[in-house]
Formats: sequence, C-alpha cells, structure tokens
Amino acid sequence: MILVPVKNSANAKQRLSPELDAGQRQELAQAMITDVLTALGNWVGRPAVGVVTSDEYASELAEKFGFEVIVDEANPGETGAIEMATAVCEARGVEWTLVIPGDIPTVEAWELERVLAMAPRLGTLLVPAGDGRGTNAAFRRPAGLFALRFGNDSFKPHLAAARATGTECTVLEPTPGLALDVDNPEDLWALANAPGDRLAQRLVRGLGVARS
Repeated sequence: MILVPVKNSANAKQRLSPELDAGQRQELAQAMITDVLTALGNWVGRPAVGVVTSDEYASELAEKFGFEVIVDEANPGETGAIEMATAVCEARGVEWTLVIPGDIPTVEAWELERVLAMAPRLGTLLVPAGDGRGTNAAFRRPAGLFALRFGNDSFKPHLAAARATGTECTVLEPTPGLALDVDNPEDLWALANAPGDRLAQRLVRGLGVARS
C-alpha cells in the first residue's frame, strides 16, 4: 500500500517563511499535495493508496481520487502519522508499504512504478532526496519491518535501520521528479525552474521566486 502523510496545511512549511507568508505557504502545500495525488490518480493499475491526514483539503482531495483516508486524529507529525498508518496496515495483513511525502510535486507515476519493480521480496528500498539528506520514498516488506523516523536528515538513519534488520536493502538514485522535495527557500527556486507545468510550479512562478 502506498502511504502519503499530509500535515495540516494551515501550519505547513514554516521553513519557507523567509520567502512566503502563511497564506502563501498554505496555498503551496495544497498545490503540492494536489500534484502528488494527481500523479497517483493518473497511474493506471496503481496499488492501493492511503492518505494519512487530518487536513480537510487533503481528505476531500483523496476522496475525489478514490483513495482511502487514514484519519490522523492526533496529528503528531509525519513520523507519528506513519507509525499509526503502518499499524493499521499490519492489522489488515498488508504485505508492504511505500511511503512518499506530499511535497514532491514533480513526481511521476513511472518513477514510483520503478521503485516497486526494483523493491526486494523481503527488505527495504530507499530513495533519498536530491540533496541526499531526506527520504523521498521508503519501501518496506513486511510493512512494519522497521520504524520510519522523518525529519531534515532522515536518510542515513533510515538506511542504518534498514540494514540492521538483516534483510536486503536497496538504495536507488532519485529520478528528477522524485528528487525534488520542497522544504527550504532554495527548493522554491528549483521547483520554479524545473521542467514542467504542475500546479505548484505555476504558483511559485507567479509569486516571482524563480531565479534565472
């Protein structure tokens, strides 16, 4: 099952405050999750998708695409949300989970298909963010093989935890759409100048954050 954790968009992306005010940050967060869920929605033959959230906008959008909403009532953050959703998956007998963030607006379905195609029969596949620090895709089979801990520098801890299980651990170089997550002001420039015309890209270009 693909799990997409989504924080409350009203308080999203605080690290972008040097460039964007609160309203702009909320608008960007909503645009990015729209782009991510649209990419998943356009994926023919996709696996089941669960959007882990208490955010009204994300919940309504997930239902529009026919995705399950796994209600994150406690809203403890991405780590806690995925811990809760993983437990739900394990209780249901779900064999694997693929966790992707809601702030990778240029992701394409074929990139996620590639991840699943290369995932081990038992173990982990990780895709780092473009800067090598964050984790932009985390596949685990079985679903709760180890706990995911998200943050600014999650990739190395995830890699260590995966290897500690003694099962196969594959690391893929990120393809362009999967590499670009938006956390810091410089990511806004990268998003604005990346190829494509996603909703989030149109938004940041309109705000004038693109660099030549």
